[in-house]
Amino acid sequence: MTAPTTGARLIAHTVWVDDAPDLVSFAGDGGLLFSHGGETGLATRGVTLRVPAGGAIKALAAIEVDDAVGLPGCGPVAVGALPFTETALGELVIPRSVLGRAPDGSTWKTTIGASRGDRDGEPGAMTPGAPPAAAPDQFGLRPFPSHEKWCEAVALAVAAIQGNQTLEKVVLARQVVVEANRPIRAPEVAARLQSLYPSCIVFSIDGFVGASPELLVSRRGHAVWSQPLAGTIPRSGDPEADRRLAADLLSSPKERHEHALVVDEVADRLRPHCESLSVPPEPDIVPLRNVSHLGTRISGRLRPPAPSALELALLLHPTPAVAGTPTTEALAFLARVEAGARGRYTGPVGWVDAGGDGDWAVAIRCAELDGHRARLYAGAGIVADSIPEAELAETQLKLQALLAAVVRP
Repeated sequence: MTAPTTGARLIAHTVWVDDAPDLVSFAGDGGLLFSHGGETGLATRGVTLRVPAGGAIKALAAIEVDDAVGLPGCGPVAVGALPFTETALGELVIPRSVLGRAPDGSTWKTTIGASRGDRDGEPGAMTPGAPPAAAPDQFGLRPFPSHEKWCEAVALAVAAIQGNQTLEKVVLARQVVVEANRPIRAPEVAARLQSLYPSCIVFSIDGFVGASPELLVSRRGHAVWSQPLAGTIPRSGDPEADRRLAADLLSSPKERHEHALVVDEVADRLRPHCESLSVPPEPDIVPLRNVSHLGTRISGRLRPPAPSALELALLLHPTPAVAGTPTTEALAFLARVEAGARGRYTGPVGWVDAGGDGDWAVAIRCAELDGHRARLYAGAGIVADSIPEAELAETQLKLQALLAAVVRP
């Protein structure tokens, strides 16, 4: 844990604010962002503490709360994107200041300091950011691994599933590296993602930026819900054609099987912690800009004492939507076959407050930004009847989300 420079007790002071900037602008280049389409969510500036995920709740509890608002996300929060592996050892940030926006548009600001006078300006003061540098206008792309090598890995996964009595699904990821002639700025990418994917959860965490359609878990008091996604089909832009494509997705035995594996596993992990749990018998269609997914909204009521949103996220991760099933066998296969480390791709990304409420998404449709370079990720769920070329095409569709926001020639 990184401690503050002063030994005084920390206080989180929260008040309503007017005329606040949008969340992307408040976060700027150095802050953190977790936003539902730009309308609700949190944006942060500065760092009070950096803590391992496993110690975040204890660190939040040690901060005194002076809260005039009283909504989830007020007071001290821990925000971050955790790695796909060794998730509990990942790092979260307890920010210096947080701008929060509720569904009704009302806005609050929390500032953490060693006293009520030790703040990042007055709670209503919003400092404008520096003018942005010129955006890149030249780009080069290369896949990693090559299409041929990735299709070979898919074929290996299909053979392993067909020849194994327990392994049912493996999720294989691949990358596309973008090289630009100027630095690629996270706020610009996040703003484009909000415009392109208004129904998604847009995040920007220390150079890791994305627009996730998949909610891992939310908690409000004893209420909990999750919306696992699995099963994908392209969208054409023609309403009648898209209706036919959606019907094909709903009736596909392969896609329904892949989806059911995820839903069953998420429900099984939540059920021991719930007084009640509702799992719809049929999935819904979740339409995005260029693809549709099968999605099932699971909801329940937690048994007291309710686990925090972070604890629930660590309990659910990794789901079969990002690893496979059974989890142990799928992870062992990925360790042998998958090219390149995932880092934070497919890990949990989100926030938790001192009361245990919070939102965590699955970090998909995302990219790691590093100066002139962006590393984009996509994956596909492989089952016994998967066809390598079709799975490659699915990843290409998914990669369009970030390519449209990063590559602007």
